Amino acid sequence: MRKQVMESIMGAVVLLVAGYFLVFAYTSAQVREVQGYHVRANFLKVGGLRVGSDVRISGIKVGSVIDQRLDQDTYEAALTLSIRPDVRLPADTVASIATQGLMGDKYIRLEPGTMQERLKNGDVLKNTRDFKSLEDTVGEFIFLATGSSGEEAKP
Repeated sequence: MRKQVMESIMGAVVLLVAGYFLVFAYTSAQVREVQGYHVRANFLKVGGLRVGSDVRISGIKVGSVIDQRLDQDTYEAALTLSIRPDVRLPADTVASIATQGLMGDKYIRLEPGTMQERLKNGDVLKNTRDFKSLEDTVGEFIFLATGSSGEEAKP
């Protein structure tokens, strides 16, 4: 009987410690949506970027992707980004889709511009750079290495 009580107590301790680690991981991993003002950005290709992906400046998380949809007029991917309220982005900020290493997660990389005018809630980032897949990069490298124009000479 005493052995069963000790096993129950040890099981409860293990569950408490596991719960503590889950709470610690959740609060320190910054997986929650950033609350702040919203800006929009349109891309031709997002390359697997998902809702909840990070928005970063110089590698620091300053926001998150909170919505993505297809623009019915232009057929571009329309993303909505939530940016921390203490980060006031210049109007000429450039947004690009980047990846963490060769097979890592995708995120939005922001490169702040130099304009004095700042983006407000609901504004659109006009300067965007689309996602370049590994295939696109290899194709460009082959094109540069061979010096071909992609068209064969006609006789």
